[in-house]
Amino acid sequence: MAETSTHDYVVVGGGTAGCVLAARLSEGGRHSVLLLEAGPKDDYLWIHIPIGYGKTMFHPVYNWRFETEPDPGMNGRRIYWPRGRCLGGSSSINGLIYIRGQHEDYDHWAALGNDGWAWKDVLPYFRRLEANSRGASEWHGADGPVSCSDIPGRHELIDAIIEGAGSLGVPRNDDFNGARQEGVGYYQLFTRNGWRSSTSVAYLRPAKGRANLRVETGAHAEKVLFEGTRATGVRYRQHGRSIEARAAREVILAAGALQSPQLLQLSGVGPAPLLAAHGIPVVADRSGVGENLQDHLQLRLVFKCTKPITTNDDLASWWRSAKIGLQWLLWRRGPLAIGINQGGLFTRVLPESARPDIQFHIATLSADLAGAKPHPFSGFTLSVCQLRPGSRGHVRIRSADPFEAPAMVPNYLSAEEDRRCAVESVKFARRLAATPAVAPYVKEEYRPGPGAASDEEILAWCRASGATIFHPSGTCRMGDDAAAVVDSALRVHGVAGLRVVDCSIMPTLVSGNTNAPVAMIAERAADLIRADAAAGRTP
Repeated sequence: MAETSTHDYVVVGGGTAGCVLAARLSEGGRHSVLLLEAGPKDDYLWIHIPIGYGKTMFHPVYNWRFETEPDPGMNGRRIYWPRGRCLGGSSSINGLIYIRGQHEDYDHWAALGNDGWAWKDVLPYFRRLEANSRGASEWHGADGPVSCSDIPGRHELIDAIIEGAGSLGVPRNDDFNGARQEGVGYYQLFTRNGWRSSTSVAYLRPAKGRANLRVETGAHAEKVLFEGTRATGVRYRQHGRSIEARAAREVILAAGALQSPQLLQLSGVGPAPLLAAHGIPVVADRSGVGENLQDHLQLRLVFKCTKPITTNDDLASWWRSAKIGLQWLLWRRGPLAIGINQGGLFTRVLPESARPDIQFHIATLSADLAGAKPHPFSGFTLSVCQLRPGSRGHVRIRSADPFEAPAMVPNYLSAEEDRRCAVESVKFARRLAATPAVAPYVKEEYRPGPGAASDEEILAWCRASGATIFHPSGTCRMGDDAAAVVDSALRVHGVAGLRVVDCSIMPTLVSGNTNAPVAMIAERAADLIRADAAAGRTP
């Protein structure tokens, strides 16, 4: 017989959303909460040092290290998809960039029929979650759990790129999360005094001493348990034992855009033909579970720099490495306190775009892959992605085995608009590099190089070298139509007692990095869940 325990709420996934939910739902002591995380605790030092995500990008313990299926749009390549596998999830291993997306993203969600998700509705949650180093304002909060900080110091290369972008008509923007996103400037980061501010650190750590909160690591969820169409708990495996956690009120999936739909399908909620093919009894035939997969495709242009001022140079020299180590140890400043990407740029390259359609992550470092070993030369990277891709893919189980990763098919560049945007974004990056402000720093274009001159050659390079920028979303889409997976309160259609709270619920991908939006989603979900409990409503 499986071991059992009972809690009011069982939260599956101790990542960005799960840590927020566990902390908020256990506030006040009224309800008991169990948080299940398949990975370990976040006690690896390099998780907490901002530049350390180079150490976790391929880590066999703290990273799921997923791969997509061979993608036709990417020359049949499998694309590496890192995802956090520890408390804090991807907020413990990501690039720390604080971006909310555009106001219009959320107004579009509401226009699709998702009441309560317009910009005016979500802004209070963004303000609630942040402790911004700039203090409270119309746009920002100062007392929230998550620290959002300005980058300490300035870099001459980033300043040159900001000046160059200005000459191309891109305005200076010192707050991408304020009145408008469009522009060029320095990012704010999820850091505090030179340390990473993950949701595990910000939310879970202060809550861990609560008697009504239980956190289990190394706990891999196998399926949601149902009585009829009501979710009653979760079966998980820990240290070789099968354990059942009963939920008196709700089961909440916060396992991310890849594993939340996988767990639904394993539990009998999904497309009936897929479930039948793997011998899984159907609890609810929901054709949209695992569909609508979206991601930002990263195109990394690399330039050799004329001056030895890059992070490549710092890391290639023992004394410069020692210097940046001392900068961090003594003052929590320098490259170790920043991570990789310092500069951001949002602009439009397609003539039909009324708002920014591309984003740059500008790094004073270069490597063949994000998180890989830096190049042996002075180098910098202009990494660009399309903000609102039209391409759609899917996530589907391969078998009934919960320990087998699902099949992930992104279908990058399958939409014609995405192909046009990819080409135009590369051309814009080259114009930027050729501006009078930036050109003195460019010794040579290393990637894509002179072999990609025509539109056809540029597109071929995009297919051959493009990769994820780590934002898969949309696979448990919020909506009120037949293909939607959750309603506007994030309750799974067709069943009771079950919600999904993570980036999989996004109807359309937000225009930028996804960590802040996911924390916002979890903050709002916690309010929805607590309101139901306070009113005595059975979810």
